[in-house]
Amino acid sequence: MNNISVSFLTGPKTTPDPDEENAVKNDYSAAIGALIFSLVFLLGVPGNLFIVWSILARIRQRSVTTLLILNLACADGFLMALTIFFIIYLAMQSWVFGNTMCKIVFYLCNSNMYASVFLITLMSVNRLLAVVFPHTLYHLITRKVVKRVILGTWVLVMVISIPSLVFRDVKEETDDMNQTTYVCAPNHTLRRHVRFEYAFQTVAGFIIPYAIIITSYVLILKRLRETRFQRNIRSEKLILAIVIMFGLFWLPYHVINMIQVAAAWYPKDSATRKRLYGMAESTRAVTSTLAFISSCANPVLYTFAGKSYIKNNGFAFMAKLFEGTSLEQTGTKSTQFTAKDDLGKNNIDSENHTLASPLQNRC
Repeated sequence: MNNISVSFLTGPKTTPDPDEENAVKNDYSAAIGALIFSLVFLLGVPGNLFIVWSILARIRQRSVTTLLILNLACADGFLMALTIFFIIYLAMQSWVFGNTMCKIVFYLCNSNMYASVFLITLMSVNRLLAVVFPHTLYHLITRKVVKRVILGTWVLVMVISIPSLVFRDVKEETDDMNQTTYVCAPNHTLRRHVRFEYAFQTVAGFIIPYAIIITSYVLILKRLRETRFQRNIRSEKLILAIVIMFGLFWLPYHVINMIQVAAAWYPKDSATRKRLYGMAESTRAVTSTLAFISSCANPVLYTFAGKSYIKNNGFAFMAKLFEGTSLEQTGTKSTQFTAKDDLGKNNIDSENHTLASPLQNRC
């Protein structure tokens, strides 16, 4: 989530350069930024906690999809809790938490970015195995395998987020009135550092995962057309909605990342470099905010998806939604063939391995 707070505090630079982060006090921008983060906090923290509570307290049999949603809610909810740091940062227009917290907070922000997209990728791969390889590879998905994959995903997330610890420091700045402020900003000392961090974020956190996601859904659609499988499954629609929403929120952010990477290839005094960097700086605040808001959007999505349950189930409506996806994935009438399958199988979309006992995941 690089530059998200800095962007709200910076204005146009006379000499744009990706290695120079000069904070400009702007009360209006800071107020708008603090308001957005406050709304994100008020919506995202309770919303994601409600998802966690619904799954842990209300659902006994948890499918793979439900467990991945649980971990996604844990990641998003934890990130939303960090918004308090950004609210104070913007209100005071100075980073008052020290250099260590500067590194840790942005490290955790980037960890959430990777965790979110990796968990969504696992959802897509899980659907691929359930639909395309239901009687071969999908039978290998046991409770132990799921636990190890989720744990391994979190370990990978923590490792590949390390550049956020290295390329982030508190900088001291003095304005025209000799007032000193502190900015938690990137500390790229070389152009290759800019290219590495932003390119790595986009390739590892967007291009590769989304290539896997798109490939999975292409194969799923191909399989369904071959078998003429007619169905109306909430889990399929819910996962697809999560994938699309995440992509819409994050694509602009990664486009700006690549523009900044392109700018870093040009000499420091190049007009093209200044133009590209100026473009990135002028839109960084908006794209970073969209990316950040994505972590509080899932509870809203689930609420709309489960609105039909609200009247009859009250606060248990979300648990009912997730139970519905589990039932579909364990083989109900809605998941049966309506036409003959050339393989003679009756249920290519079953998640036979629902997990009756809770996994010890990262929540």
